[in-house]
Amino acid sequence: MPSSSGPYASYAFVLFVIWPDGNETPLGGFTEAAGIPQKITGIQKVGDVTLKRGVVNSGGLWNWISAARSHGSGGHRDAVLTRNASGDEVMTSWKLHNARPLRYDGPTLGFSSESFAVEELVLAAETIGIIAES
Repeated sequence: MPSSSGPYASYAFVLFVIWPDGNETPLGGFTEAAGIPQKITGIQKVGDVTLKRGVVNSGGLWNWISAARSHGSGGHRDAVLTRNASGDEVMTSWKLHNARPLRYDGPTLGFSSESFAVEELVLAAETIGIIAES
């Protein structure tokens, strides 16, 4: 499980991306998340995960979108979405296996590593599982 939300600790949800080199970095913080399962029992259909009203690392999101566009399934990444209670205290985490960004609503992306506000980020994943509860 991610150990620190970094600059996104004040947000209710923090998205971490696991890059091909194994490095796990926070991509952004969001106030709302929809489409994540609360309990996993039996067979379920995995829908899109929608993250709303947040701040993301522009360079990280641009790199992920570029990899997904140019490498197809080779650009898919595992990701971890955490729900924070307060500060860095994690209540629940979900693992998004082979996730990819489908769309975002916000400013034009560039190569800058600076953060910017985003209204909505939609992700698709092959599977989603709860990995921790406290």
